[in-house]
Amino acid sequence: MSLVNVPVSEGTRVYLNFSVSLQDGSEVDTNFGGDPVDFVIGDGSLLPGFERLLFGMTGGERQMFTVLPENAFGQPNDNNLQYLPRDQFDDDAELEVGLVFSFADASGGEVPGMIISFDDEEVTVDFNHPLAGRTILFDVLVHRVEPADLH
Repeated sequence: MSLVNVPVSEGTRVYLNFSVSLQDGSEVDTNFGGDPVDFVIGDGSLLPGFERLLFGMTGGERQMFTVLPENAFGQPNDNNLQYLPRDQFDDDAELEVGLVFSFADASGGEVPGMIISFDDEEVTVDFNHPLAGRTILFDVLVHRVEPADLH
């Protein structure tokens, strides 16, 4: 099997550059202009909806994909809105709509939450992914693909 033309599939390591943009053209993340990143298909580095788009691509190919919310960061979920007592925030905390705070989750990790409203009694925090509900433009340049067991 030639290493040159292995297509992206289960059990492959992929080297790529990418950019993630919103439909209005604003760029969310990119590594174009830098070294390619590499990962093994299925290792959790990439959301499954993005991974599946790469299947069949080979080294040297570049494609632009439109990824619907269901295959990207999901739809916003009302269960991810939390209503917290105002006194859980420091008195000197400058609350502002759109501000992102880091909160501890049950396992001791950190989760970002964005303030969407507040008053003297209560603060409404949105724990949905900031890109939930957004259609994503995913621009990918595959540099090379090789069997994952080479490393």
